[in-house]
Amino acid sequence: MTTHVLGDTSVLTGRSLRHILRSPDTIITTVVTPVALLLLFVYVLGGAIHTGSSQSYVNYLLPGILLITIASGVAYTAYRLFLDLQGGIFERFQSMPIARSSVLWAHVLTSVTANLVSVAVVIGVALIMGFRTGASIAVWLAVAGMLILFTLAVTWLAVIAGLSAKTVDGASAFSYPLIFLPFISSAFVPTSSMPGPVAWFAENQPVTSIVNTIRALFAQQAVGSEVWIALAWLVSLLAVAYAFAIATYGRKVS
Repeated sequence: MTTHVLGDTSVLTGRSLRHILRSPDTIITTVVTPVALLLLFVYVLGGAIHTGSSQSYVNYLLPGILLITIASGVAYTAYRLFLDLQGGIFERFQSMPIARSSVLWAHVLTSVTANLVSVAVVIGVALIMGFRTGASIAVWLAVAGMLILFTLAVTWLAVIAGLSAKTVDGASAFSYPLIFLPFISSAFVPTSSMPGPVAWFAENQPVTSIVNTIRALFAQQAVGSEVWIALAWLVSLLAVAYAFAIATYGRKVS
């Protein structure tokens, strides 16, 4: 049974990846906004922003920009899933001996692959702009693991949006709050510089702990309890989003 599910998922993932390869503008569009924000904040606004840190502003900024990159990318998962649903692909798959969960996992794994490519492009731009880190390979793998976990969590949210939306615009619009969330966090400025209620929200929402952890890893500093808070947020969000996505899919195809 496990082999059957893995085989079906592999085939369907290949199908989704081919769609992206035929329209590379998907990845290009995904990285345009994060790169534009990186350029804007480093070269235009960065001189007026004081982070209280000795590291360069591009080093301070990059972790938040990476999360925005992923949040931008998962919108396409909701979009493609909505089109498959409206195009009757799911009904055709139901008539074939295909594991039901493979259909969703194919979209999710495609999202992870595409977003890793987008993240790599943004990191490449950041390196050109002066981003530097003495992080070891193990630290890079830890950062990659956290970004993959974040991608999985928000992609399953995208699956819910794609299955529930009534229009194409509605399927994609869910990502806007995810893109906006890093702006009310420690991604761009320290939370201590914010007014009381805003600072409280920023300090207690998931993006701040994730950003702080990645920033500390790149700076080779102790991550402290932040990493456990970040992982707790990510695992909880992933579990809840996955459960709701599977339940929503069950209702759609029943």
